[in-house]
Amino acid sequence: MNFKLEIIGFTIQGCMTAQAAGAHRIELCNNEAAGGTTPSYGFIKTARQKLSIPLYPIIRPRGGNFCYGEDEIKIMKADILQCKALGCDGVVLGILDSSGNVDKEKCARLIYLAYPMEVTFHRAFDAVTDQVKSLEDIISLGCERVLTSGGKASAAEGTANIEALVKQANGRIIVMPGSGIRAANILDIAKKTGATEFHSSAKIFLQSGQQGYAAAASDALHNVGVDEAEVKTMFQILSEHYAS
Repeated sequence: MNFKLEIIGFTIQGCMTAQAAGAHRIELCNNEAAGGTTPSYGFIKTARQKLSIPLYPIIRPRGGNFCYGEDEIKIMKADILQCKALGCDGVVLGILDSSGNVDKEKCARLIYLAYPMEVTFHRAFDAVTDQVKSLEDIISLGCERVLTSGGKASAAEGTANIEALVKQANGRIIVMPGSGIRAANILDIAKKTGATEFHSSAKIFLQSGQQGYAAAASDALHNVGVDEAEVKTMFQILSEHYAS
């Protein structure tokens, strides 16, 4: 394949659905409401046992900003070592300083520890003050790819910036569009950006099968699944586009 489709897995069933539908890689996350935080040991272990495609857990100890103190760095180090011991293919991380630059020193420590796992720099990149400079910083750190919406709310809105980043990267790093990518817009994003890897949650909200719970609690009793048809359609669209 000359393209790759990465799907976020918030549940083990979502991971299995994504793999069966054609996903090439899973970004494993907990806490969809916070934008994704580090999954539990049990989640990572089970996903690694059940999945045959590459597995990249996110290393993010909390929601919010991407500036982390030394105690949080210790947590991230422990989580990286856990991922390595469980046989993950890569991890997803990103650290910024208080001025909105890539914190190269802290990132380098984690990337060194992660080896030989690959590293994707996540959408902390969309919070930097200068994406052109930051892309060069991330390349110098040795990251495999960077996930970005081009600094906009969605990849569809950021296509011009993503295209510029793809050209700047010039094959030195994979620039992977993400945020709001669905079957309805993935072809347009592929054509406009020149990207070859794409990131989507393909999410669908699944209602609880529990019966007889209190009505006041009903809004909390759903989980985020993966829409199998959506993944299959995106895979087919990309297959046809890159075969032409």
